Amino acid sequence: MNLEVFAIFLALGLLIFLALRGFSIIVIAPVASVVVIVLTGMPLLESLQETYMSGFINFTKNFFFIFLFAAMFGKVMEDSGAAAVMARGILRIIGKNSKMRVLLAIVAISAALTYGGIAVHVVIFAMLPIAKPLFKELDIPWHLFIAAFFFGAATFTMTMLPGAPSVPNIIPTEYLGTTVMAAPLIGIVVAIATIFLNSIYLRYALRKSEKRGETYRNMKNLERVEDDQKATIKNKEPHFIVAILPPVVLLVLLNIFQVEIIFALVISVVSGIVLFWKLLDQKIKTINTGATNTVLPIVNTSADVGFGAVIAASAGFAIITEWLTTMPGSPLISLYLATTILAGITGSASGGLAIAMEALSETFMQLGLDPDIVHRVATIAAGGFDALPHNGGVITFLVVAGLTHKDAYKHIFATGIVGPVLATIPALGLAILLY
Repeated sequence: MNLEVFAIFLALGLLIFLALRGFSIIVIAPVASVVVIVLTGMPLLESLQETYMSGFINFTKNFFFIFLFAAMFGKVMEDSGAAAVMARGILRIIGKNSKMRVLLAIVAISAALTYGGIAVHVVIFAMLPIAKPLFKELDIPWHLFIAAFFFGAATFTMTMLPGAPSVPNIIPTEYLGTTVMAAPLIGIVVAIATIFLNSIYLRYALRKSEKRGETYRNMKNLERVEDDQKATIKNKEPHFIVAILPPVVLLVLLNIFQVEIIFALVISVVSGIVLFWKLLDQKIKTINTGATNTVLPIVNTSADVGFGAVIAASAGFAIITEWLTTMPGSPLISLYLATTILAGITGSASGGLAIAMEALSETFMQLGLDPDIVHRVATIAAGGFDALPHNGGVITFLVVAGLTHKDAYKHIFATGIVGPVLATIPALGLAILLY
């Protein structure tokens, strides 16, 4: 293997190794970048200050306001009780008469909240007080929560379904001039396939757990989570119809009126504040906390993108890119592989996708591909290998749920990587036919 290519995979291995040991991506992304810089003979300080920080700053510049208003929107929905009302409404429809129904309810609630525009790192906090009592009541091992949550919140609503107001679905619009509804048929096909495959896995994981005699009570559950994540019901909560209005406003503005995403988010935040005015006990605190909640996600992702920018500037990346773009077969397969590999290297769907669009979008557009199909294939690809152990979201979800990689990462790997990658096969076939 060429030294420059080896340096990339060595840095990726180091990134995963340090992430599994609890180091923040903010720390390990520059460290991994240094490995690439030194082994490939790039100037150290210049590469860190110019290449790494340019990638970091450009992502923040381009997407800060999207992260900001999305976080504020999620906080308004959380503090008003609207997110909990939506969740309980869905739970009543699905029911909680069996363990499998509870798992599917967690999937459905997580999916509804994220498709409604609430950031996934906010949804995990909304889901814990809903899931904990249900898992205790039906004696479901707590590690299965991650399987259901990740399936619902970070797969088909994040990168597949057309119209989703997720950051990965928005990024290609900045480069391709498309909308979040790009190539809807392809997105729906891969979403259905993912739901089918991951539902099979959920049933398999539950049955395997039952055969082992695992229960909520005999499996590890951190006391901190037990004490801190208790269901709290506000004395006053919005009616279900009122609770779903701000997410509906956001989806309508984005998909019917095709309003610019930042304006759509601002309008949705304002509509939420107006509708829930009497329910927001500390309005300024809600707004401030929502804004503060922006910092860690965007810094984590920007750090990923900075590492990816160093990778993209290395000689090894040029070799990998040439291999991917000249491989035999449809260029859509090359596009998928290039994007999902970048998402895996950076450990971030949005980070890997941003690098792919920055470095490769013009190359693939010059091949005569339909921008809408490029948008959807690249977005779907971003949700493939992004969920490797060093992914910032993966680490956050496990910590918040009181679990470790050893406890539950196998569920993330199955629902976040295996399911979506297999589901892509029919969708890619359809995309090639349409192309």
